[in-house]
Amino acid sequence: MKLSRGSLINAGIIALLSVTLVACDTDSHHSSTDGHTGHGADEEEVEKGPRNGRMLRSGNFALELAIFETGVPPEFRAWATMDGQQLQPEELDLNIKLIRLGNKIDDINFTIQGDALRGDKEIYEPHSFIVDINAGYKGKRYQWKYDNFEGRTEIEPKVAEALGIETVVAGPKTIKENVSVYGKISSNTERERNVSARFEGVIKSVRPSIGDVVKKGDVLVKVESNESLRVYSIRAPISGVVTHRIANPGEQTNGRTLFKIMDTSSVWANLSLFPKDRKAVRVGMPVTVTTTIDEQSYSGVIDRINVMTEANQSVIARVVLQNNDGALLPGTFVKADIEIAEHSVELAVKREGLQAFRDFTVVYAKIEDTYEVRMLELGRKDKEWIEVLGGLEVGTNYVSANSYVIKADIEKSGASHDH
Repeated sequence: MKLSRGSLINAGIIALLSVTLVACDTDSHHSSTDGHTGHGADEEEVEKGPRNGRMLRSGNFALELAIFETGVPPEFRAWATMDGQQLQPEELDLNIKLIRLGNKIDDINFTIQGDALRGDKEIYEPHSFIVDINAGYKGKRYQWKYDNFEGRTEIEPKVAEALGIETVVAGPKTIKENVSVYGKISSNTERERNVSARFEGVIKSVRPSIGDVVKKGDVLVKVESNESLRVYSIRAPISGVVTHRIANPGEQTNGRTLFKIMDTSSVWANLSLFPKDRKAVRVGMPVTVTTTIDEQSYSGVIDRINVMTEANQSVIARVVLQNNDGALLPGTFVKADIEIAEHSVELAVKREGLQAFRDFTVVYAKIEDTYEVRMLELGRKDKEWIEVLGGLEVGTNYVSANSYVIKADIEKSGASHDH
């Protein structure tokens, strides 16, 4: 169900009165120093070690765990003490499992790195998971488990429906590569006619005025021939609008153009191509022309490309547009998207679903009633779709409409933090 912004607000207020949107709490703080423990914890609730990592204690044994990313992708580093004395890394064995949304598990083992143990896998975004730690020292095992959630919230299905949240499954799409240009509507000069008298004479009567619509064959003017003194009629050669009239009763025709008639059922969009775009545009390419006033769109193709430049060094590309309703008036400014190529991509998402999260562009993946950020690496785009190069798996169900509701709830709950 898709609602207007006003309807969404009303529906959201009603829904929020009856159901609390539950945002997942974060359990550690992400520091900008060499060692840190993830995103989103309250420092008052988490004991920090000498390297600014999270302290985990069990009796006299203590483990300091930090996410390290100075000059390297994010990875775990760990140090251990017994009775306050630092242990050598070779004395320990350590394994950490990161349990992500959807029960996806990252299994991390450790190797020696100086005085620390170093995780063997990158901790990729989002840093949102349950941390399951299993350490061993002199035959004794130590275990801890805690939540480290960020960019995550839970919304019940009925509330999501009331808020107009829509989801689709991410998959392959065709991206249409466009060049955006500007131009102006002009009359189709191939559908204009100049009307003059075949035989010179005195104008006896005139029917249409400027702006009048005439049909082919309608009488425009009656003229008394100077030679035969007979009155004959001059008729409209085409259907259209009278745009020019120099004909009044009692005047001599004098070889001049008496009327101009324009067939407005077809007009030209003259588009300005600048050098950076000129090489990519060819005759026959599809074009979507949109008026800058009312945002109405019209479809056509590149019909001609001029061989001479304008004063501003642009080249005019012509698009013939049908204008049966007469809505496209000559002189109207337009913008246009010229489709220069199509690209089949393995994965794309709707641009409508994109949101900003920290320094990332994200979508929100949906698994059951839980929504969580997915940081995206993006590629080519068109008006509707954008290619995803990394950060999302094919087949992921993600929020495609009204994703701002998810973002607002995460920000409200404090589950969004600086990296």
